[in-house]
Amino acid sequence: MKKSIVKLIASAAALTSIAVAMYPLTAGATLKPGDAAPNFNAPASLGGNVYDYSLADALKKGPVVLYFYPAAFTKGCTIEAHEFAEAVDQYKAEGATVIGVSHDDIDTLKKFSVSECRSKFPVAADADSKIIKSYDASLPMKATMANRVSYVIAPDGKIIYEYTSLSPDQHVANTLQALRDWNAKHKTQ
Repeated sequence: MKKSIVKLIASAAALTSIAVAMYPLTAGATLKPGDAAPNFNAPASLGGNVYDYSLADALKKGPVVLYFYPAAFTKGCTIEAHEFAEAVDQYKAEGATVIGVSHDDIDTLKKFSVSECRSKFPVAADADSKIIKSYDASLPMKATMANRVSYVIAPDGKIIYEYTSLSPDQHVANTLQALRDWNAKHKTQ
């Protein structure tokens, strides 16, 4: 009996070691600068009004900050939505727009777009996780949900910046800086 328990514990420890070793590989599998951003259309809500969001159409107007978040109305996602809402004018000053994407359904996002996004930017529903998967933005342990990943996409459809962190703290600051750097480089050319 004791040998069986020891073997079971050893097996569990080995599996845990393998999972921990593999975690950084799955967590770092996002698209990188220079990669083409997959185009998408999705139902979105801005201020509670539903419409069909098109990345291609948004890119005709300038860079797009595309951020993925795990679930509407959770603590970190609410903090992040508030921060993006507060920074919308700074994004506009850089010629950029913002879109958030999660696996939530559009009815949930209608409410989230008003209360947490403060009707400042749209959030798109990716209930089947196709967009999340096309951007390699799945949570490592639950592939149908988005990880907290932010991309900055240039008007030519190329990713110019990527940032992944479950903490919502630096997504706005980092994407704004990436836009400023990109604009500074492209204004001198």
